[in-house]
Amino acid sequence: MGEGKLISFTDNYADNSTEAGFQFTFFCDHCKEGYKTRFVESKSYKKGRFLRGLGRIASAAAQMTGHYNVGYGIDRSADVISERFQGMSPAWHKEHEKAFEEAQNEAKGHFHRCPKCTKWVCENCWNEQEGLCVECAPRVNVEIAAAKSAMTKEQIWKKAAATTTFSGKIESKVTICPVCGKPAGEGKFCVNCGAPLEMLVCPKCGAKNPPGSNFCGNCGNRLGET
Repeated sequence: MGEGKLISFTDNYADNSTEAGFQFTFFCDHCKEGYKTRFVESKSYKKGRFLRGLGRIASAAAQMTGHYNVGYGIDRSADVISERFQGMSPAWHKEHEKAFEEAQNEAKGHFHRCPKCTKWVCENCWNEQEGLCVECAPRVNVEIAAAKSAMTKEQIWKKAAATTTFSGKIESKVTICPVCGKPAGEGKFCVNCGAPLEMLVCPKCGAKNPPGSNFCGNCGNRLGET
């Protein structure tokens, strides 16, 4: 019997079988999460290992007695059993088909078929209250929470866009005392010589002049005179 076409309840699956045994992974049509079925060991593979063991023993005995053909014949039969997929034995393919049927029965317990879109979905993508997949019938509480989150995010961005932020330049300037010529600090008097650092107001025109000025820079009036 050759390798037959496996017909599954869903075509979204992967065959992880090897010559040693059978295992399959079925995937959700929505989130693509997979469920891997239990591993089933191949009986024909175990038998092949046993035959290969006999072949090695017979080969060793034949070498001692000079009859090499005995071990060679058994070894060749074991090689046929150990071939993979395309060259697997009819017994292996029969086991494969049976294991696939059992794997489907196992996997079906972890999936739901949506009656609307006919997709097979996992528990996470199934709305148990509506009896439909979450794509056809989204969960109300989840959608409300998502909508609130989206609205909150939108309001935060609008609030941030409407907020005036500082865009000017910050400059650090050092005040030099007009009397001693040294950095005067940030107070009203020089930290070195004690000279006043406040602007001098011209009594004639009212213009402000730097500390230590003798004449008004606006009207030429001598500062300190009325």
